[in-house]
Amino acid sequence: MSARSTPGAATRAAAARVVEQVIAAGRTLDAALEGSSDTDSLHPGDRAQVRALAYGALRWHHRHRALLAQLLDRPLPRRETLLEALLSVGMFQLLDESQPDYAAVSATVEAARLLGRRHAAGLVNASLRRLQREQATLLGALSLDAAVSHPQWMTGKLAADWPVEWRDVCAAAQLPPPLWLRVNLARTSVADMLRRFESAGMAAMAGDIGGSIRLANAVAVEAIPGFAEGLVSVQDAASQLAAPLLAVASGMRVLDACAAPGGKTMHLLECAQGDIDLVALDIDATRLARVASNLARGGYRARLLAADARDTASWWDSRRFDRILIDAPCSGTGVIRRHPDIKLLRRPTDMAGFAIRQLELLGALWPLLAPGGCLLYATCSILREENDGVVSRFVARTPGVRLAPAAPPPVLRPSARGGVAGPAGSSRYGRPLLCFNNTRTSLNSLPNNNRAEVRSSYARLLQPYFRPCRPQPTVALHPTGGGRQRRCPHRQPA
Repeated sequence: MSARSTPGAATRAAAARVVEQVIAAGRTLDAALEGSSDTDSLHPGDRAQVRALAYGALRWHHRHRALLAQLLDRPLPRRETLLEALLSVGMFQLLDESQPDYAAVSATVEAARLLGRRHAAGLVNASLRRLQREQATLLGALSLDAAVSHPQWMTGKLAADWPVEWRDVCAAAQLPPPLWLRVNLARTSVADMLRRFESAGMAAMAGDIGGSIRLANAVAVEAIPGFAEGLVSVQDAASQLAAPLLAVASGMRVLDACAAPGGKTMHLLECAQGDIDLVALDIDATRLARVASNLARGGYRARLLAADARDTASWWDSRRFDRILIDAPCSGTGVIRRHPDIKLLRRPTDMAGFAIRQLELLGALWPLLAPGGCLLYATCSILREENDGVVSRFVARTPGVRLAPAAPPPVLRPSARGGVAGPAGSSRYGRPLLCFNNTRTSLNSLPNNNRAEVRSSYARLLQPYFRPCRPQPTVALHPTGGGRQRRCPHRQPA
């Protein structure tokens, strides 16, 4: 059978090459997709399918590896990473894609021939046919780690940090991510944008975070009404909390220390209608170009610097900042929904390295904060080692720093348990979206149940005090009318 007579064979082959780039070469999924030449001759719809197949196969690759151990009499040769990738694509289609089984099998078998693995076509056919016949038995024999398709070391860390929620964490990570938008409220409104989406035939709904909109179906950014004019930006919902927590006001000097790709940079400027002196810093000059592109789209200005934030002597002009945002490089364990390759690219020893770098960032940038200022430390990790562990170590060794008991942003409804939840009765949230614990003065975003829609993140507000004896109560900064600030009623122990 020729490739031309087997619809879908070319897309399966292209997806397998992308998956192999991740599992064998250690490339990120985004980089592998961007560098794929196999999709150049494909129809746009087929290119979209390649992307969907690659994401799905990697999302479930740990499960597929465990299934292969049951399906094959002996393991694949180590050099056959392309064949492993193709089988992963085929298994994803059979187990998760809504298409006829016979079509998935025949197209995957023909893809083996297209990839120069003609000798393995029979193995591919036999393995997928057996999976069809014995699906329930094979899936039932999987270990818990394989069933949730996470590496064992990662589920171990999640279970230790979140003993009650960790299974929900893994289940939420396996779902395709939604497309969230942030509305530039300085120039338009959520209601106006929803009307524009309706006119364009796009299903959309307002989110529970003020200024957020969720599109029912993902589309290219170029097709989003208002994007080119800077009226909306693509930004995950939890990320949209950072700027309100910092409560920037007109005339402030602000540092966005790890700025690329610029979503939070733009949001900070929008919150102050551009009337702040903002320095956007990133260690990667190439990624910093994306910040410049976003600023140009929104019509905002900032000082862009390509430098290592920890090396303050190379870039700081000795003028202190009223607000500092450290969206620190991290393991990304809170954004696996959007980046499933993280499960294959991260190693258990990576966390210690991230924690060291995060602590160095805090130590280097804390002295740059003006008296009465506020620093927000944030990650997209859900591991305590990178979050509470880093902050606790920093506070313990740094004189004059305290955690600000940050009030929940008023755009979210406080829950009875002291947290923040979605609308009452909303079927989209299985537990509070944000847990707010006044005794630890922490703000943690937990993954929700299998209907979760917001990425996981972590944020802590830190502020200086300058009295060596009994310190005054910490001010928790959050948006109020007219850009004012209010004093938090929760006192920090002296």
